[in-house]
Amino acid sequence: MSRLLTIQEYVNGLRAGDIAILSKAITLIESSKLEHKQLAQELIDAILPFTGKSVRIGITGVPGVGKSTFIESFGMHLIEEGKKVAVLAIDPSSSISKGSILGDKTRMEKLSIHPNAFIRPSASSGSLGGVTYKTREATLLCEAAGFDTIIIETVGVGQSETEVSTISDFFLLLMLAGAGDELQGIKRGIMEMADGIAITKADGANATKAKGARAEYANALHFLPPNESGWIPEVKTCSSYEGIGINEIHEMIKKFVHHQTTKGFFDLKRKEQNLFAFRRLLDEQLKNNFIAQKAAMDKVKQLEQDVLIGTISPYSAVYRLLQ
Repeated sequence: MSRLLTIQEYVNGLRAGDIAILSKAITLIESSKLEHKQLAQELIDAILPFTGKSVRIGITGVPGVGKSTFIESFGMHLIEEGKKVAVLAIDPSSSISKGSILGDKTRMEKLSIHPNAFIRPSASSGSLGGVTYKTREATLLCEAAGFDTIIIETVGVGQSETEVSTISDFFLLLMLAGAGDELQGIKRGIMEMADGIAITKADGANATKAKGARAEYANALHFLPPNESGWIPEVKTCSSYEGIGINEIHEMIKKFVHHQTTKGFFDLKRKEQNLFAFRRLLDEQLKNNFIAQKAAMDKVKQLEQDVLIGTISPYSAVYRLLQ
């Protein structure tokens, strides 16, 4: 990293909407260096009063569903309505190769160069917990920089979706039509987490299939347990290339936010997310502090060998280690 800024320099830059300062701040919170971690904690505490005024939208979907194309189309629509849009893309490989996010930025040609947009990979560093923590803090930094819509993109349907649901207000599942059995391979848990579903590529010869898929998904959602707030997930169709259905998806999200806010669930979920982050970080920190002790790690290595050859059960090994 280049010269570290002072907390006040970071705060002033963020409050002024300085993209360069925002990028530096995110790099700071992603750093594993001890001195950077301390500064990052102070920075997050300093900007907290300027956060919380955005709508955080988690977006996921199977590979090939057109996430990047949708996000660009959706993002440009939001900007045309006067919004400032930040896109944080969670990518397990980004901490090593920066591979797919660079491809995403290339595909999001209009969005990536627009002054009211910001696109940034959120490195997982191989840790799902790291995903939640780093992305959550990056979200707060983007809010402090004046972005009122934060899009959190995941690489596909999998474990990371569970993590993203703990840092987003609205969870949008993108689906394809005409890919065989519409519900095949879609985990029930992902469907239950979705606040809305969008059938992409609903244009040309695929438009009819998209309508059929919409009916199937809408029917499937009726068999899932009702949302605690009473919100019933909606299913929309869209074409990112033609811009069809994008406004309807935005209206669905606005309807959701209004519903959750009036019912008191919007703020409640934010509070629950803060508590989840605290507990998750506490678990990680306790583990990290424990294994940082040489005596503990020596014992871990010894017990690992015992477990490997079967002279002790994993349960007994852990219990003995903690004793």
